[in-house]
Amino acid sequence: MDLYEYQARDMFAQHNVPVLPGIVANTPEEAREGARKLGGLVVVKAQVKTGGRGKAGGVKLARSADEAFEAAQAILGMDIKGHTVRRVLVAKGANIAEEYYFSILLDRANRRYLAMCSVEGGMEIEQLAKERPEALAKIPIDPREGIDSEQATHIVTEAGFAPEIAEKVAPVILKLWDVYKGEDATLVEVNPLVLTEEGEIIALDGKVSLDDNAAFRHPDHAGLVDKSTEDPFEARAKELGLNYVKLEGEVGVIGNGAGLVMSTLDVVAYAGEEWGVGPANFLDIGGGASATVMANGLGLILSDPSVRSVFVNVFGGITACDQVALGIVEALETLGEVAKPIVVRLDGNNVEEGRSILAEADHPLIIVEETMDGAAATAAELAGKQ
Repeated sequence: MDLYEYQARDMFAQHNVPVLPGIVANTPEEAREGARKLGGLVVVKAQVKTGGRGKAGGVKLARSADEAFEAAQAILGMDIKGHTVRRVLVAKGANIAEEYYFSILLDRANRRYLAMCSVEGGMEIEQLAKERPEALAKIPIDPREGIDSEQATHIVTEAGFAPEIAEKVAPVILKLWDVYKGEDATLVEVNPLVLTEEGEIIALDGKVSLDDNAAFRHPDHAGLVDKSTEDPFEARAKELGLNYVKLEGEVGVIGNGAGLVMSTLDVVAYAGEEWGVGPANFLDIGGGASATVMANGLGLILSDPSVRSVFVNVFGGITACDQVALGIVEALETLGEVAKPIVVRLDGNNVEEGRSILAEADHPLIIVEETMDGAAATAAELAGKQ
């Protein structure tokens, strides 16, 4: 789960990372009142889970409460890379002397963490890494050891900080590591981490991504979910324990195993070119899925009004084809009247039993195909003709 900046800022404060005071506002009037309470120069910042806010006009300085009102009025409702701005953060302004960059992220390929640090912050890190890679220090972090005082000193040294600045930045890095470890994050990023003219190190911005697999250790994280922007189908899938992602096509896709589902999306997209349709979702019922899991998945897909046909593609291993077939029949019985055709391709463990169950059900909307390509073509054609 990605956090909004204001949520990251609050999390930083809980772990004693130095941040500036800020107030979240949902209306221009609230922004004006927030600026009045903070006093002096403030920054009004769009709260969206994407980068490029400044370039899009989503970050504005305000020298008075009335200017904060005008800034919020201009920003609220703005579209930034497909994200609608519904709230702003009104933050106390800072007298910036220098801007730095720091992040800790999960390096999946190498099964470790990676700390990145630079004395050149404030710009997009992708641009810095491309144009001046030597200016970005990358330090592998052993997950068993983490970041201690010695490692923090090593990071700032590798990044090229002057000694008098390094001794101020290193303790902040330790606190950011506390955020990363303590909250089970996969990313903690500060850009910029600033040195103020008063000599303080402040996290002026923040990005945090949390590992959903660790949510059971953090019941408080549930309160960070923004239900107003959550796709209702994805929210329902999460409640059912399904691996689901909403897409923009018309052919619902269900499979067992992420690799098989990804391949299914490809063949549906290819077959759909002739009919002007594409995959409507990614849904992986996983290995060992029961009839109930299959029924839940199919019910979710059939309830999507954008879906015109469904392609169930299962290769039985741990997941037995007869359980998949029972789930399909169970779902259709539970849902009652359904008007969307369901193309089924079964292979592998208990495939004959699964096909027999579907044959005995003799449901007019179930079409059994022998091959993956043939099933994809049928599902695409049926969706195209709806």
